[in-house]
Amino acid sequence: MENYSVFLPCYSIGDDEIYKKIPGICGLYGKTAVVIGGQTAMAKAKESLLAGIADSDISINDFELYGNEASFEAAAALCENAAVQEADMIFAVGGGKAIDTAKIVGDDLGKPVFTFPTIAATCAPTSAISAVYHPDHSYRTVRIYAAPPVHCFMNTRIMVEAPSQYLWAGIGDTLAKYYEPTFSGRGRELEHFNAMGLMISGMCVEPLVRYGKEAMDANKARQGSYAFDQVVLNIIVSTGLVSNLVDMDYNSSIAHATAYGLTTLEQVEKNHLHGENVSYGVLVMLTMDNQSEEREKIFAFNKSIGLPTKLADFGITVDDLASVLDKAASVNDIVVSPYEITRDMFEKAILDLEAFNKTK
Repeated sequence: MENYSVFLPCYSIGDDEIYKKIPGICGLYGKTAVVIGGQTAMAKAKESLLAGIADSDISINDFELYGNEASFEAAAALCENAAVQEADMIFAVGGGKAIDTAKIVGDDLGKPVFTFPTIAATCAPTSAISAVYHPDHSYRTVRIYAAPPVHCFMNTRIMVEAPSQYLWAGIGDTLAKYYEPTFSGRGRELEHFNAMGLMISGMCVEPLVRYGKEAMDANKARQGSYAFDQVVLNIIVSTGLVSNLVDMDYNSSIAHATAYGLTTLEQVEKNHLHGENVSYGVLVMLTMDNQSEEREKIFAFNKSIGLPTKLADFGITVDDLASVLDKAASVNDIVVSPYEITRDMFEKAILDLEAFNKTK
């Protein structure tokens, strides 16, 4: 039998009071922390963070900007920072890019990382990877870690006050965390961890369809709710569990390949969010794989919260598809599939989805 270890995310969720759990959880790892994050995120969280560690043995020695991109260069600069070097642990505050940068720093310096998401857009707070970019914002690579951050503290009071576009895109990206692993793993003998990850992936769709619209309404009203909490947990925790359990080969497929294809078009790259693109890719995937009932369900859901269902939603037409199709058919994401996926199949699925839109 192969020897391996699995490390899964730990988390706490609540309002400002949740930060009062910091001393009991983080105190096992040291007494001093440095906060690394985005400017807006740290401003939103600072008062609550300081209140959470008041009258405890934990102290924060500084608040440091992560930079302007999740890059190796930004992480290297932080590793040279005296406050970062002197801290026992790293508190990563903000969205995916800030947290992914802090995870690189923690890994390079051998310091434990604790995450404090201020938006619910990705599973970066609970995943054992960082999406790394070049300083010019072009994609570079994925960095993989032995384990996810030690603990994630989700303050839903802060998150519900964030712009709703982040939750919206997070919902779109999370939908793929069920359809892609189950597609890629279809017909394969799956080890325990992969099989468990695929089972958990079901949590990445049904709660979103059930609570997504209500959660979006709560976010726009800046008013917390049960539905909002459930969607946050699915975006950050359910996807994080799947990401940590399932092999990279099963973590991405047609939906992400479509999204990467779309970003070859400047108007899409500049004006549309990753999760938005992925949600459209899910519909392309369900169309290609002839999952008509699931397509009907996700199509209706996308419509209900304004996620894209057709090319016009991106301001493009079928005449713009050449580079989209070339890119989508060339990425490694589609290599592990139950059948060979070709450029013609992407084209047919997109055109079939366009025709389906006209029936609605």
